[in-house]
Amino acid sequence: MTPTPTPQHSPFKSTGGVRRIFNALRYSLQGLKAALRYEAAFRQELALAILMIPAAFWLGRSVAEVFLLIFSVVMVLVTELLNSAVEALADALSVEMHPLLGRAKDLGSAAVMLLLIFTVVLWVAVAVGRFVL
Repeated sequence: MTPTPTPQHSPFKSTGGVRRIFNALRYSLQGLKAALRYEAAFRQELALAILMIPAAFWLGRSVAEVFLLIFSVVMVLVTELLNSAVEALADALSVEMHPLLGRAKDLGSAAVMLLLIFTVVLWVAVAVGRFVL
């Protein structure tokens, strides 16, 4: 009989409790600070979000529309953060050209682009519904 493998324990994983929640919050704030400091695309998208989120309350005709408009903008920010994480990890692994690292960066960029396109289409559709139809 083969013994059941035990999961490897990472020394970087916390054990839980209230302290873990405070550490998680601290790490998250450090991530946002790094994005603001090092990621021009995130800063640009955040500037748009600061304008668009209040505009969603004016443009949306229902709670669902307002929620969808805000959700799309927040998802752009989330996707940009994930893309930036992939890019930072790829750069930490090697600054030399490598096809797989390049592909990883391109895939992250494509995810941001698709969500930006979706967000623009959604906002235009809601605006047309409000002002044209």
